Amino acid sequence: MRNSRPDILAFQDHVIIPDPDAPTLHMAELYGNDNPLEVDIGSGKGRFLIARAHKHPDVNYLGIERQLGRVYRTAKKADHRGLTNIKVTQVEARLGLSEMLPDESVTTFYIFFPDPWPKRRHERRRLVSQPFLDLLHSKLAPRGCIHFATDHKDYAEATAIVFGDDARFSSIPPFEPSEDELTDFELIFTAQSKPTNRLSIQKQ
Repeated sequence: MRNSRPDILAFQDHVIIPDPDAPTLHMAELYGNDNPLEVDIGSGKGRFLIARAHKHPDVNYLGIERQLGRVYRTAKKADHRGLTNIKVTQVEARLGLSEMLPDESVTTFYIFFPDPWPKRRHERRRLVSQPFLDLLHSKLAPRGCIHFATDHKDYAEATAIVFGDDARFSSIPPFEPSEDELTDFELIFTAQSKPTNRLSIQKQ
């Protein structure tokens, strides 16, 4: 039987395989420079990440994604475009952030269209919560930002409460991606005439 598992090692320059014995990443060694680090949580197939990295070669980008196939696609795109400032890893978001990222190492987090878990009994499974915001705060550099987007109105309202109740952050104008930076999910929702709700906050 043919093995359909994508060979992510074919693009190993762009893929981080977590080391359980030494999980914390050393960014300067990993990227070969001390440029600012921006992290896309749930980076999907990499449309936003690729476009952003192409425009900002002086910024390092890390994509965190659970699905191996999406990691493979992003790494392949980065390799084909010759982008040296992108890395992507297959890991659950909370685990990846808590174990892999040094404290105060990230200038920007992007959280675009996370699973809204629309049923009330499933709301506790949503990514954005006060404990998760505590984790992001510990990893953000001073004045670092968090940009959030969802098509789900209830999730946006719940996130606005979590963000607004935390005095360690201040509200800033929402981040607006350019057309080429829109995620695959946003393109689908826009075609369905679903509005996007955006929120941005900055660490004090």
